[in-house]
Amino acid sequence: MSKGPQCDGYANELEAVKLQVKQLAEMNDRLQELMRRNNAQKRAQDDSKDKSAPDNKVYNNQEISVDGQKQKQTPSYEREKVRRRIANGANEVWYFINAQLKKMVADNKELRFTINDILSYVINQTHALQIDAQTLGDIDGLKEVRHQKLTQLKQLLIQRLDNLQNPADCSQSRRLLCKLNKGCGYGCQMHHAVYCLIVAYATKRTLLLDTNGWRYMPRNGWNGYFKPMSPSCKIADEGIASQWDGHKDSDLVVYLPISDSITRRPPYLPLAIPKDMSETLLTYHGHPFVWFVGQMMRYLLRWQPTTANFLEGKKKKLEFKHPIVGIHVRRTDKINSEAALHTVDEYMTHVEEYYQKMKRTSKVPIKRVFIATDEPAVVDEARKKYKDYVFISDSQASKSAALNSRYSDESLRGVILDIELLAQTDYLVCTFSSQVCRLAYEIMQTYHDDASQYFHSLDDIYYFGGQNMHRHRAIYPHVARGSGEVNLEVGDIIAVAGNHWDGYSKGRVQGKGYDGLYPSYKTEDVPDVADFAAYD
Repeated sequence: MSKGPQCDGYANELEAVKLQVKQLAEMNDRLQELMRRNNAQKRAQDDSKDKSAPDNKVYNNQEISVDGQKQKQTPSYEREKVRRRIANGANEVWYFINAQLKKMVADNKELRFTINDILSYVINQTHALQIDAQTLGDIDGLKEVRHQKLTQLKQLLIQRLDNLQNPADCSQSRRLLCKLNKGCGYGCQMHHAVYCLIVAYATKRTLLLDTNGWRYMPRNGWNGYFKPMSPSCKIADEGIASQWDGHKDSDLVVYLPISDSITRRPPYLPLAIPKDMSETLLTYHGHPFVWFVGQMMRYLLRWQPTTANFLEGKKKKLEFKHPIVGIHVRRTDKINSEAALHTVDEYMTHVEEYYQKMKRTSKVPIKRVFIATDEPAVVDEARKKYKDYVFISDSQASKSAALNSRYSDESLRGVILDIELLAQTDYLVCTFSSQVCRLAYEIMQTYHDDASQYFHSLDDIYYFGGQNMHRHRAIYPHVARGSGEVNLEVGDIIAVAGNHWDGYSKGRVQGKGYDGLYPSYKTEDVPDVADFAAYD
């Protein structure tokens, strides 16, 4: 008797799942081997340490202290890349297994309990791998080294920006004029402003940010909420500025339009990082550009004391405490135009996964969630459905986000509050199609050494509007299993279109003229490193 096409389909899906489980086990073996090698290397260094050496030396990128101080390793970029690849690969295996088995449940409800048991086992194994990978990056003093290196880099960047934005003689300094008049929301406008700051930094020009005509113009202007970009330089008249397309380096004032309007696209546009910072960022951060743009955004949005006091007062009133997960739920103007509607349950699935993972290593007395939303009813729904959670939200911020009051002073305070509190959470669940979500994720990097994995997006991967090409490189070959997939050879470069969060990404294979799906774990990001202006 024939099993029928449905049974054959289940068999094929189960075989695919089995392959992914095997892949998960192999990742676990690789991670354990990395940890064994790390421990063996440390023991070998301890055994061979020469106490008579007169000073510190560097061997294979590892600092050996001989003056009695604690020994600390400096990990290589390749080592850290492999560690992150294991953690990311574990995520992709989970996405694939979760998506495939849920399809089977949808087709056959009788499998629900068996499949839920399998999913519970796999997510626990995935969490264990993620925790081990994080531990490997922190042990033997590496956590302290990462903190020191990234703190030094942050201080260097701030010093350079301070010098750039405060020239000795504005009339003779090279300046870049930008207007904050883009017809879009707050997150979009701030991304336009930080794009201007990145170009100013890359070309060593003082940024003149003209906020006249800003849609969110409060009663006290930009300086009523944020510190001025250049206290010593006045905004130049656009009439004396050279246009970006066709300007010369010697031109004193250059006007930079929105990124979509320029034809002379320099290599230092997002997602590029400065070459002179690349070694440190590639080694110590999981998403170097997000670290870079996060620091630039923090410099752009330096609060006035009144803004800082407002935010601290709200945090106390809301009883904003850690641990806490932030979710950003969109419900108004962008639904069905820029983004699909996602239910509260979809957000909370990933919130619960975060807390379940946390319980493996520490106690969680209270599961807190901060909700930023433009629909106050979302908070009521969450509290009604999830009674074992404590939800906090600012009702004034939600109401002021409504379309009829979006560009008021109250609305500006509300969106500043939502973004800052989302950035200060321990984990972020949102939609990267949202500028607010991406902005919070960027600023989050300024509160941690490496928060590149402290998020889950329900739709897009991270991107920066108007960015240069995001590229993947194939590290394993792939033979297409269906009409929607593409073949990959090791070394192929793919222009990334997105991640489907089911184990597959989509992109166009460069030089071969075809696009389609490919297993995400078979590729790695290609860092975008560019020459910026030289600084002392």
